Amino acid sequence: MHALIVVGHHDPHSLTHALARQVANGLAKAGHSSEIADLASEGFDPRFGLADHAVHRRLAAPPTDVRKEQARIDRADALVLVYPIYWWSLPALLKGWVERVFSNGWAFDFDGSTTVKKLRGMKVHLVGVAGADRGTFERHGYGEAMRVQIEHGIFDYCGAEVLSSNLLDDSEGMDPTPHLRTAHALGERLFADCEVAA
Repeated sequence: MHALIVVGHHDPHSLTHALARQVANGLAKAGHSSEIADLASEGFDPRFGLADHAVHRRLAAPPTDVRKEQARIDRADALVLVYPIYWWSLPALLKGWVERVFSNGWAFDFDGSTTVKKLRGMKVHLVGVAGADRGTFERHGYGEAMRVQIEHGIFDYCGAEVLSSNLLDDSEGMDPTPHLRTAHALGERLFADCEVAA
């Protein structure tokens, strides 16, 4: 099985990147393959522009960079997003990737009155890296807000299934080793259900 691990962080030396590598290492240990899509180092442009608007209106085909990302997703059996939580949401780099790549005609079909979910069967795993502690998220309801925004608002809208959502909290105030272990374990068991079913 093959996973696409999408990293939404600008610093290759960040904990976010280290977590993505641990997910990949866990997958390899379990006998699976992966590809890390490092959006920042690859120079992905997250700005939703006129060309993207034309795609949404079904007036044009997606730009080359968007088609490349869609092809990477199509080749994968699972999608893993690893990202820092900025202002209680996805960072702009990753949010822009979603806005551009999960386009009308590919992720969903919207004809002005009805929506068809086109990504049924896609399996998604989320790894959010938070500076705040879990209590802060719970106290303010931000964890639930993020579930609604990301799991429901993005993936369910397209028909994809979020199989796991990991909030790695207090990332700036603690030893990162437990988080790195969590990411490795996620990689190891990412396709465990598929192996049991086979």
